[in-house]
Amino acid sequence: MEPVTCRWVQVELTVAMDLYTRCITGLRLTPVSTKAADVAAVLYETVRPRTRGTEGEERAVLPHHGVPNTVVVDARRLVDAQGDYLLPSVAAETLVFDHGKIYLSNHVQAVCGRLGMSLQPARPYTPTDKAPIERWFRTLREGLLAALPGYKGSDIHSRGKDVEEKAYFFLPELEAIIREWIDLCYHRRAHAGLCVPEAPGLEMSPLDMYEHGIQRAGHLRILGRPDLAYDFLEVKWTTIQHYGVEVGTLRYNGPALKGRHDTTSPYGGVHAGSWPIALDPGDVTRAYFQAPETQKWHELRWEHTDALDGPLSREAFQYARRLAVKSQRFPDVKRTLILLLERWGAGLAGNRAERRMALRLSDERLRIMGNETVAEEEHGPLTVDQLPSLRQLTALNSNPPTPAPQVPSAPDDPLLDAGGDDDEDDELDAAFPTDASVMSDEEYYAGTWEVS
Repeated sequence: MEPVTCRWVQVELTVAMDLYTRCITGLRLTPVSTKAADVAAVLYETVRPRTRGTEGEERAVLPHHGVPNTVVVDARRLVDAQGDYLLPSVAAETLVFDHGKIYLSNHVQAVCGRLGMSLQPARPYTPTDKAPIERWFRTLREGLLAALPGYKGSDIHSRGKDVEEKAYFFLPELEAIIREWIDLCYHRRAHAGLCVPEAPGLEMSPLDMYEHGIQRAGHLRILGRPDLAYDFLEVKWTTIQHYGVEVGTLRYNGPALKGRHDTTSPYGGVHAGSWPIALDPGDVTRAYFQAPETQKWHELRWEHTDALDGPLSREAFQYARRLAVKSQRFPDVKRTLILLLERWGAGLAGNRAERRMALRLSDERLRIMGNETVAEEEHGPLTVDQLPSLRQLTALNSNPPTPAPQVPSAPDDPLLDAGGDDDEDDELDAAFPTDASVMSDEEYYAGTWEVS
């Protein structure tokens, strides 16, 4: 269920698997459809695994395919004579994928090009080209999803009775359960497809195979840099004008562009004379510019950012433009956009496309930034009913909080049910025939919203 409008929504799960160890190195659960930015975020998590949780809290951590945090490297060996970063070897050498358009987008190809990864499409109607990941989805369905309350099954014949009346999950809750199952169950359970030629018959889990690979080949992950996340953003090439830069129809400016509109771009090739601007499609209120002299990144702000109180996706902006052109004789995109965001913030989405855009816009877990570290623990695999997130949700369902007294309303009044506030005075007097009509608003609401 989506937390914005509290309606059912279809979700898609995108994962990255290491072929040698069968470890899941990155995943993202998205509403309705997956975009190229989601694939780039999965690759970023593969290169820079994220951690979650605080002290005393259970966590779901994917294995680090790379150098430990205690390694110290001379910074002068990471740059060339011009000051450009020299990236070490990366664990992912080839990305095998199906024929989805998102994997062939310029965004994903540019990210793989910067990381030195090759793209290898699977052959049509040949599931054996990526058999391990296809088998993993079956393991996920049979090992986790089928054990969750409210499981609907793959078809109508495998569906239980009245599954809609049982527990349901919001998108962040479902992703947390999947991550914990991967970390605490799947990665620690013996895998029949893993074997070591030197020790036939030895049962190996993905984490055991990971340790075995580290002992044989060593760490091959890119060293962590503070600006590593910028390499996974979409790049647009444009010129610098006196008002800043213009990407599409959006204008950005910042102190880093001061005095650069008269300078020549040092970049050549197809984009000679233009400057690269990094942009996150999930939040176009900010763009990022890298100074060629210092290699430092600087934030550029959209000219109308101050009129908004939150992020704005490119998809939502383009939808607001089409809506303004269609409904107004003299289109006012700014006003239409503000009204549209206010309507989405109140949970009022007009159609399925608006619900999907509003959900992606309000979901903070779809962002790349913001990683936290936490200490790891050693323990064996858990069962599905022992997952921390599932236990917490089960406890909430079994012990619901005491509801506050509700204001009595007419059962057949759709305006009251929808939270309307356009009732007449005589209707309110009829609904509250006692002395409620002579009470002050402060006294009435003080008694009405008091929690028992």
